Amino acid sequence: MKKYILPSISILCILVGFIIGNAVSNKVNAQHFYIRNGQLMMAPSSKADQMLQLMQQSYVDTLNIDSITDIVLDDLVKQLDPHSSYIPKKDIELVNSELSGSFSGIGVQFTIQNDTVNIVAVISGGPSEHVGVLAGDKIVMVNDSTFVGKGTTNERVMHTLRGPKGTEVKLGIMRFGTPEILNFTIVRGDIPVHSVDAQFIIEQPAASGQRSAKKIGFIRVNKFGETTYKEFINALAELRSEGATEYIVDLRENSGGYLDQAVKMANEFLQAGDLIVYSEGRAYPRYEARANGGGRFKDVPLVVLIDNFSASASEIFAGAMQDNDRAQIIGRRSFGKGLVQQQFPFADGSAVRLTVARYYTPSGRCIQKPYKLGDNESYRQDLEERFEHGEFYSADSIHFADTTTYRTKKGRIVYGGGGIMPDIFVGRDTTQHSPYFNIVSNRAFTYQFAYRYADTHRKQLAKYTKWQDLEKHLLAANWLPEFVTFCEQKGVEPNEEELAKSKALLVRIVNAYIVRDIMGDAGFFPLFERDDDITKRAIEALKGID
Repeated sequence: MKKYILPSISILCILVGFIIGNAVSNKVNAQHFYIRNGQLMMAPSSKADQMLQLMQQSYVDTLNIDSITDIVLDDLVKQLDPHSSYIPKKDIELVNSELSGSFSGIGVQFTIQNDTVNIVAVISGGPSEHVGVLAGDKIVMVNDSTFVGKGTTNERVMHTLRGPKGTEVKLGIMRFGTPEILNFTIVRGDIPVHSVDAQFIIEQPAASGQRSAKKIGFIRVNKFGETTYKEFINALAELRSEGATEYIVDLRENSGGYLDQAVKMANEFLQAGDLIVYSEGRAYPRYEARANGGGRFKDVPLVVLIDNFSASASEIFAGAMQDNDRAQIIGRRSFGKGLVQQQFPFADGSAVRLTVARYYTPSGRCIQKPYKLGDNESYRQDLEERFEHGEFYSADSIHFADTTTYRTKKGRIVYGGGGIMPDIFVGRDTTQHSPYFNIVSNRAFTYQFAYRYADTHRKQLAKYTKWQDLEKHLLAANWLPEFVTFCEQKGVEPNEEELAKSKALLVRIVNAYIVRDIMGDAGFFPLFERDDDITKRAIEALKGID
């Protein structure tokens, strides 16, 4: 009997396994396969996939299914939060290059005026400089085709001028003083993307009988990209070598970027163990970033500047400094983006940036402002509503969605649910504004005139190597009557009383723009920030820090 029992059991197990396996297989096949025209076909994984497949196979006309898929995915992601986004294949390189360390192009900075591409700066050592393209040139043709008109947009220009490294693009250039079109063939190359706009020393004169004033280093960071920390630490080191003992970090209009770069920057100023930020989501495990104690600027006096366009990684840095009582935050309430996106690529080269977590400042604040799924329009109008409610002018007009009180390391009360509220609020100063100033400024006539003036006098202005000397020249040149005539030709009649009220502000802004057209950001920011209200308030705050 024993001789037959063991084989029988084995055979029985095999039969049971076969029956179970067959049942499971049938169930799986029923879910993933179907019969069509006598053929076994794999079933799509979702109703959306089924619909797209039916359209491709059965619709009366031939369809571009890839284009339709892009539309469907874009609409689908729009039903989520305002920061999740679908990126088509044609846009992926441009979008990724915004935060990468470099991209491939011709190496110029441009602006579009009167539907024409005007080159305002040529990047040193770049492909355009090598062939002789100059600041002030106008691009009127690309690859033997006209490149002017109403269809000339920033997106079109970037898509056209950027391209794979080593490829050629032919430009037709109009140059001041040269009647014919100049032709240049440019080989695209790697163009660095800079995060630090400028760094410089703001020197304060010492008061009578006091020791020499401390030197304040000013660093403006425009984004958090792949090279931001490296650029930032180099800027800090350079300013320290020039004698800086106190620092202002300007994050105004910085919309964010890579979280790790903000964490590395914050680490330079915090003590070992200080919490910088933490994040977590439904399928995203809690992540904490803490200072390792290796920062080289842990004890220097520090001020951080923010405004209503400072978002995401900017708010992480500012929140870490505020919650650890490490720096004074000065300016206006930040944007309020506390969501973490992760980019997932698709096989066709497109991608989706999906919100996977929320981030929190060390005190526990989530600074994300309220939103409704799928209602992106109301979200975008939030800043307009803040302006209309007077928030840009008075701190009393600010209301936070989260009324929970959070406390900093030293026990100060802070709030979340709508951006970082600065420790020192500086409202917009409109004392020099007038209807005349508002019109010429809103219509960008200040910028247009500055470019035209710089272009007309470029040879003379380019002789100056210091922005201070160039400013003195511009003040002596008295270009204001020419500016008034320029605006009058564009339909804005001068008003003597209003012009007198706004004269100093107009001169400051236009002079700064002219300096930028000649010297770039290295000349623009020291001049512009010298008289900026928020920067001046930051200098006052640093005077009270030992």
